[in-house]
Amino acid sequence: MEGHLCANLKTSVEKPLTTSPPSCIALLKVYRELLVSKIRHTQCLIDNLINNEYFSTEDAEIVVQFPTQADKVRKILDLVQSKGEEVSEYFICVLQKVTDAYYELQPWLDEIGYQPSENICSKPVVNTDPVSRYCQKLRYELGRDSKFVLSYAQREEMLLEEIYSNSIMEMVNFTNESLGEVCQLQALFDDAVGVINEDGETIYVFGDAGIGKSILLQKIQSLWAKKQLDIGAKFFFHFRCRMFSCFKEDEAVCLKDLLFRYNCYPDQDPTEVFHHILQFPHTVLFTFDGFDEIYSNFDLSSVPEMCSPDEPMHPLVLLVSLLRGKLLKGSKKILTARTGTEIQRNIIRKKVLLRGFSNSNLKEYTAMFFKDVGQRTLVLNQLEANPNLCSLCSVPLFCWIIFKCYEHFHSMFDSHELPDCSVTLTDVFLLMIEVHLNRSLKTSLLKNNTRSQAEVFRSRKETLLALGKIAYRGMGNSIFIFEQEEVSSANISEEDLQLGFLRTVKGYSRCDNQSTYEFLHLTLQSFFTALFLVIEERVGNKELLQFFNECSSAEAAQRTCFRVPWLKKPLTGEDPFRNNEHFHFTNLFLCGLLSRSKEKLFKHLVSPAVIRKKRKTLITYLGESMKSHLKGVTRSRLPMYNQVQVQPNFVWMLRCLYETQSEKVGKLAAKRMHANYIKLTYCNAYSADCSAISFVVHHFQKHLALDLDNNNINDYGVKQLLPCFSKLAVIRLSVNQITDHGARILYEELSKYQIVSYLGLYNNQITDIGAKYVAKLIEECSSLEYVKIGANKITSEGGKCLAQAIQKSTTMFEIGMWGNQVGDEGAKAFADALRNHPRLTNVSLAFNGITTEGGKSIAEALQHNDSVKIFWLTKNELDDEAAMSFAEMLKINKKLVHLWLIQNQITAKGVKYLSEALKENTAIKEVCLNGNLISQEEAKAFESEERIICF
Repeated sequence: MEGHLCANLKTSVEKPLTTSPPSCIALLKVYRELLVSKIRHTQCLIDNLINNEYFSTEDAEIVVQFPTQADKVRKILDLVQSKGEEVSEYFICVLQKVTDAYYELQPWLDEIGYQPSENICSKPVVNTDPVSRYCQKLRYELGRDSKFVLSYAQREEMLLEEIYSNSIMEMVNFTNESLGEVCQLQALFDDAVGVINEDGETIYVFGDAGIGKSILLQKIQSLWAKKQLDIGAKFFFHFRCRMFSCFKEDEAVCLKDLLFRYNCYPDQDPTEVFHHILQFPHTVLFTFDGFDEIYSNFDLSSVPEMCSPDEPMHPLVLLVSLLRGKLLKGSKKILTARTGTEIQRNIIRKKVLLRGFSNSNLKEYTAMFFKDVGQRTLVLNQLEANPNLCSLCSVPLFCWIIFKCYEHFHSMFDSHELPDCSVTLTDVFLLMIEVHLNRSLKTSLLKNNTRSQAEVFRSRKETLLALGKIAYRGMGNSIFIFEQEEVSSANISEEDLQLGFLRTVKGYSRCDNQSTYEFLHLTLQSFFTALFLVIEERVGNKELLQFFNECSSAEAAQRTCFRVPWLKKPLTGEDPFRNNEHFHFTNLFLCGLLSRSKEKLFKHLVSPAVIRKKRKTLITYLGESMKSHLKGVTRSRLPMYNQVQVQPNFVWMLRCLYETQSEKVGKLAAKRMHANYIKLTYCNAYSADCSAISFVVHHFQKHLALDLDNNNINDYGVKQLLPCFSKLAVIRLSVNQITDHGARILYEELSKYQIVSYLGLYNNQITDIGAKYVAKLIEECSSLEYVKIGANKITSEGGKCLAQAIQKSTTMFEIGMWGNQVGDEGAKAFADALRNHPRLTNVSLAFNGITTEGGKSIAEALQHNDSVKIFWLTKNELDDEAAMSFAEMLKINKKLVHLWLIQNQITAKGVKYLSEALKENTAIKEVCLNGNLISQEEAKAFESEERIICF
């Protein structure tokens, strides 16, 4: 009877009442257990009930005496209901108005359609809940901190919204194969896409230096602070990993202090806030920026694996425990690091690769940076005319430096243009240094400063030497944070600091009253280190080359630092936190600064004889290093080719060779390769590296194969390869972000020389427009035999163009179209191309949306073809009717060897047609039907025909 009455009461509550609102006492009774389970904070309710004299002090004391939160809520409900309708309504009003504290009840309030009465609206409601007030404070402080991006000097800031631009961001698997682009930041946290390890908790974001990892985290922080990132995170704690290197060996903090002291401290009851975090870790989001920049001699080998949230420990132990999930298991974490930082798989949930700006990204960024349309057009025109500079601009940091330099010179001289075509990364950084130094000069209002770059550098030699000294000291020990004493001992003045090369940062150590400094970016510290090695005359050969040795595995193996069990242990035994990219950049800048073209710049900073000696030492080392490296690479003998498979380190070597700008060095490198097939797959090469590749490759003999699959070449890189096209018989550019523009360049250049036999463009961003350029190349280039253009964005229109070109070609041997959308119209066009084609042997139209109609056309055309041996039609929409057509074809065509009809819609009926046809065809070796609509039981009927493969 009681249950029946409650049901009737609930029904009456849920129905909209037109005459009078539902009783609030009744609502509290009906939804009692819902309220008990969802109300996590009672103090705010008690405070407001007392302040409005609905509760007495004695009432509050009674509630507090209950041991559990649920019991406290039950007692509050009992007291509220006993005090009448007005108190009950006010109780609900508090739940509605204090959204942060009772956010889980907002859907319920919407469901019951609660609207406070006029009387209750006049009653004040104050949010005294320490957790929700802390969340508000955290959002405010993080929003304030993320609003601006620090620019050149510390006095110049830019709004994040005015400088942040999207770049290419891809989810990848453990072998770095693409799982698709990330178009919205929300997708980073979406478990429906990109999860490669269900047990992992960390989103691992990686990419090269300057590619935009830190600003991405700042953007996420900004969105969270504005409540525009709906991922269920109430708390956001961000850490810069390099700051953990500042903690002394004997320092120990508990988790609560690590969170609050170095982020945002609660104004009220930190213990309750921390308790809430421990209770609901899934509401916490961490970001850890620059994991590879941690450097410490602290030994973690004796640290126990399990960590208590209350026990003080070294901060690095807490960091490791958080990432492993030993602390705050279930919290969300984003960890960034430079490419090449190996992290054990079990902590990773997703891997995200940042690739920098695409062509469209760069245009968006240019529009954002240059508000003036005329100036923007001028910059874009200059970039278009200078592919080398375009390639450098695909890295957001370098793009920002180039644009800031342009902006500065334009404001001073009105007509300054971007650097010439031969610009190297060293040139860009020298330009930045010049801009920094020029900013400090006092110039006449009527006369612009027209001093040359060499004069500007000479006037601040002591400043450059002092900055180089501290950069060098830090680089040798992988230290990126400098205390005030170190800065002073390097004779860096306050005026030098105002130049903006060094900036102040918040320290994490006990010496918070002292200033702590870091270089504007890690690559800038590398540059000043190289500059010091050049202009400090006392630097000997050993010191000059020491960072090349740091990059060799033999030297790295001698270094011993602490070990962390969950990190992937390198074969060399080197420090698992260690990443050598900053050493690589130092070596690259050293090569650029010692190039002959820089003699004039440095002749007043260091003795020309010293420069010549250092250059000779460097060039000799590069020659021997190239020789030594190439002895250890994998070589393969292929038909017509001697293949050499190089490693990612080789790309750095090519970059260094290019910075020297010495043709002699380029020729020597080409000569020592002893190969005519250069395989650079998975080497993390990006578009600017194509300048370095061209610098060496164009010295090869005429016929050469270049394999650049699975890198980040894009259209700018294709432009950079222009000097090589007269040599390339094989060019593989699959998985490289190439668009129609790149396809057009390939057509225009490769058609000139008529030597290319293999073109690989699989898994790029080519549409029908680009497909037409590839079709023209097939039609016009008689040497072309292999074209792989699958997994692009080609529809029936592009498919028809390619098919028509193949029909006209007498040399095409293989066409790969897997993963496009040519459909039945495209299939019919390919059928026409197949009919009586003299040479086409391998054809893939897999995963192309081809239905029975298109399949029948292909089957009929194959009745008139004697050249095709392998045909892939996997993952289409072919049914039994199409299978019947292929069966009829097999009775006639005795040249086809492999037919793949995997993952279509063929049933046992269609298999029977094919099986019967094989009785008349002894030439075909297999008909693959895996993944069709055939049960294992049905497949048993065809076991006698071994060439029919159903499972």
